[in-house]
Amino acid sequence: MDEYEEEIVYMHQEDDWDRDLLLDPAWEKQQRKTFTAWCNSHLRKAGTQIENIEEDFRDGLKLMLLLEVISGERLAKPERGKMRVHKISNVNKALDFIAGKGVKLVSIGAEEIVDGNAKMTLGMIWTIILRFAIQDISVEETSAKEGLLLWCQRKTAPYKNVNIQNFHISWKDGLGFCALIHRHRPELIDYAKLRKDDPMTNLNTAFDVAEKYLDIPKMLDAEDIISTLRPDEKAVMTYVSCYYHAFSGKQKAETAANRICKVLAVNQENEQLMEDYEKLASDLLEWIRRTIPWLENRLPENTMQAMQQKLEDFRDYRRLHKPPKVQEKCQLEINFNTLQTKLRLSNRPAFMPSEGKMVSDINNAWGNLEGAEKGYEEWLLNEIRRLERLDHLAEKFRQKAAIHEAWTEGKEEMLQKHDFETASLSEIKALLKKHEAFESDLAAHQDRVEQIAAIAQELNELDYYDSPSVNARCQRICDQWDALGNLTQKRSEALQRTEKLLETIDQLYLEFAKRAAPFNNWMEGAMEDLQDTFIVHTIEEIQGLSTAHEQFKATLPEADKERQAILGIHNEIAKIVQTYHVNIAGSNPYTTINPQEVNAKWDKVRQLVPQRDQALIEEHARQQNNERLRRQFANQANVIGPWIQTKMEEIGRISIEMHGTLEDQLTHLRQYEKSIVNYKPKIDQLEGDHQLIQEALIFDNKHTNYTMEHIRVGWEQLLTTIARTINEIENQVLTRDAKGISQEQLNEYRASFNHFDRKKTGIMDAEDFKTCLISVGYNLGENEFSRIMSIVDPNRMGIVTFQGFIDFMSRETTDTDTADQVMASFKVLAGDKNYILADELLRELPPDQAEYCMARMAPYTGPDGVPGALDYMSFSTALYGESDL
Repeated sequence: MDEYEEEIVYMHQEDDWDRDLLLDPAWEKQQRKTFTAWCNSHLRKAGTQIENIEEDFRDGLKLMLLLEVISGERLAKPERGKMRVHKISNVNKALDFIAGKGVKLVSIGAEEIVDGNAKMTLGMIWTIILRFAIQDISVEETSAKEGLLLWCQRKTAPYKNVNIQNFHISWKDGLGFCALIHRHRPELIDYAKLRKDDPMTNLNTAFDVAEKYLDIPKMLDAEDIISTLRPDEKAVMTYVSCYYHAFSGKQKAETAANRICKVLAVNQENEQLMEDYEKLASDLLEWIRRTIPWLENRLPENTMQAMQQKLEDFRDYRRLHKPPKVQEKCQLEINFNTLQTKLRLSNRPAFMPSEGKMVSDINNAWGNLEGAEKGYEEWLLNEIRRLERLDHLAEKFRQKAAIHEAWTEGKEEMLQKHDFETASLSEIKALLKKHEAFESDLAAHQDRVEQIAAIAQELNELDYYDSPSVNARCQRICDQWDALGNLTQKRSEALQRTEKLLETIDQLYLEFAKRAAPFNNWMEGAMEDLQDTFIVHTIEEIQGLSTAHEQFKATLPEADKERQAILGIHNEIAKIVQTYHVNIAGSNPYTTINPQEVNAKWDKVRQLVPQRDQALIEEHARQQNNERLRRQFANQANVIGPWIQTKMEEIGRISIEMHGTLEDQLTHLRQYEKSIVNYKPKIDQLEGDHQLIQEALIFDNKHTNYTMEHIRVGWEQLLTTIARTINEIENQVLTRDAKGISQEQLNEYRASFNHFDRKKTGIMDAEDFKTCLISVGYNLGENEFSRIMSIVDPNRMGIVTFQGFIDFMSRETTDTDTADQVMASFKVLAGDKNYILADELLRELPPDQAEYCMARMAPYTGPDGVPGALDYMSFSTALYGESDL
C-alpha cells in the first residue's frame, strides 16, 4: 500500500471515528462557522459566497463551483433546472469528482445533501477539506494530520507556554495561533505581552491579525473555543491548515538544505553515465563497421526471385536490425547531453570520451552507413522497377481511373439542380459555401486527371499491350472532366446572381428596420406626450408648453418625409420581388414593425395634435385669470403690509418718546386706535381676494412677499400692541397718582429707562437693569439683585418693563424714608447699647413702620445668646440692604 493509499485510509478512519461527534451542538456550531468561512475563502475567488452551509449546497451548483475553484479543474456542465432530480444530478457530479480524486465517501449520498442533512453536509465538506487542504501537507516524511501537527510543533517549539499535542485543547489559550504568526511575521504581534491566563485577548488578537494581514478569514469564535471543554478538532485543523498554506512559501527555503545531500548521488550517477557511454559507443561503432561492406555489395541477380530475396533481406535489415541501433544512437546522444548538462550544473569539467568515440565520430560513421544504405536501396529499386514497371503502371492507371470515376458519379446531376431558386439568403450563402468547397475539391482532382493522362501516355510509349482500352477510358474521363467544369461555372454564376438579389433585399430590410424603429419610437413618444396631462401654476409655464407644442408641430412635415421614405423602402422591396420573381420566405427579420403599423400611428399623431392645441388654449385662459387674481391681491397686500409695519413703529415711538404728559400720550394713542379700527374694511376686502385665490388653487404669488397669514398676524399684533400700549400708559397714570410722582420725576424715569434700553424695544433685560441700578447708586450683591428682580419680574421672564421699573423706583424711595425713621427710633431706644430687643422696638414703632420692619427682618439672635436681640450693624443691613454696608 503506497503513501497515498495509506493517507486515504487514514482519512476514512478519521472520518468514521469522529462522525457521530457531529451531534454535539457546540461542535456542530464551530464546524458550521469554520467550514462556511473556509468555503467562502475559495468561493469569493469566483465572486460568490454561501450563508447557510446545508441550504446553499442543496442544488449542487455552488458545490460544483467550490470544487472547480479549489482543484483548478472543470467539472461536468451542471443542470440548471430546479427540480429535485436536477439537484441530485448536480450533487452526484460533485461527489463523482471527489471520488475521482481517490476519496471514498462513506454513507454520504446526493439525496442527503439535497435534503439539507446538516450532518452529512458537514461530513462532505470535511472530506473535501481533508483531500484538498490537508492531505498534501508533508513534513519530514509525515503527511496530512500528522504532518500538520508536526509542522505546528516545530514552529512553536521555541515559545514558552505553547505545547501543541493535538488539534483541540492545545489551542484553547490562543498562544499557539499567536506563536505561528509571530514565528513567520514577528512584526505583526508583540508576543512578549501575551498572557496565558487571558485566552480571549490571545485568540481575538490572532484571529484579527490573520484576517487583516494574512488574508485568512475568521473561521473560529474565541467565545466558542473558551466556553467549550474540548473545541472541535475538525474546525481547529481546518483553520490551522490555512496558516500552513499561508506560510508554506517560507518553508520551501528550509528544503534547500536537503539538496546538498543529493550531490554525492549525482556525482556517482555521472560516473555511471560515463561508463555506459563508452561501452555503448564501442558496440555501435563495431556494428557499423560490420554492416557497411554488406551494403556496398552491388552484384546483380539474374532472376526476379533473387532480386526479391535481396529486397527481403534489406527490408529485414531496415525493420529488425537497424531500428534498435537507431535507438542506441539516439540514447547515446541523450546520455551524452544529459551528462554534460549535469556536469555543467554541478560546476564539474565537461566529459571527454576516448579517442574515436566522440559524438561527432559516431555521427560520421553513421553518415557513411546511411550513404551505403541509400545507394544499396536505389540499386535494388532500379533493378526491381526495371522488371515490374509496365505491370505497375497499368495497375496504377486502373486504380486512379476507378477512384476518379467513383468521385464523379452523381456530380453532373448535383450541378444541374435549381434548389437556389426557393432558398433564403442564409441558405444561398450556405449553398455558395458548399459550391466553393466543391470547386476546391474539383481543382484538387485536376492533378489526378493529369496523372491518369500521363500514365496512359507512358504506357503508349512503352508499347503496353492493352493501350487501345487504356486510351478509350482516358478519353471518356477527359470529356467528362470538361463537362463538369462548364456546369460548375454556370451554377456558380446562378448562385452569385441570386445572392446579390437577396442581399439587396436584406439591406433594404435592414435599412427599413434602422429607420422604422426610431421613427416608431418617436411616434410613440409623441403620442404619449400629446396625451400626457399637464399641471401648471403660472402663465410662464403654460407659455413654455405652448411654445414646445408649436416647435413639435413644426417638425411634423419633416417627420412625414421620413415616413414616406420608410414606406418607399418597403415599396422598393416589393418591386424587386415582383420584377425578378424572388421567392421570399417570411417577413422582415430585423423588425416587427410593418408599414400598416407606421401609417396607423402617424394618423393617431395627426389626430392628437388639434386636441392638444385646444387643451393648451383652455389652460392658457385659466392661467391668465389666475395671474389677474395674483396681481389684484398683491396690489392690496403691498399697501396693507407696509401700513401695518409703519403703524407698529409709530406706536413704539409713542410709548418710548416723552412728548407731553401721560394724558397727552393716552389721547394720541386712542386716536391711533380709532384710525386702525377704521382700516378694517380693507383687511376684509383682502380676505375676499384671498378666498378667490384659494378657490382657484393658486399656491404662490411672485408679485408680493406678503401672504394672507402675514397680514392676519400683523393685523392682530397691531391691535394687540395698541391695546397693550394704552393699558401701560393707563397703569403709569395710576402709579403716578398713587405714589405722588411728579411729571418731572416720571420724565426722569423714562429718560433713564430709555438710556439703558439698548435694543430700543421698550423692555430691559436683567443685565441692562442691573447697569441702570448701579448708575443710580446701588452697590448690588447677588442676593440683593435677586430680591429686586423678584419684585420687578415676578414671572421670572428675565425682563423688566417700564411699568415695573416705575413701581420699583417709587417703592424704593418710600422704603428709604421708612428705614430712616425706624433707625432713628432704634438709636433713641438703644442709647449707649449697641443692641435692643426686637419686641421692645416693635412696641414703640407706629403700625406702618412695625409692619415694614417685620417684612425686612429675618429671625435673628444677637450677642450673648439673647433671643430676639438686634445689633445695629445687622439690623441696618436688613433695613437698607447690602448697598449700605
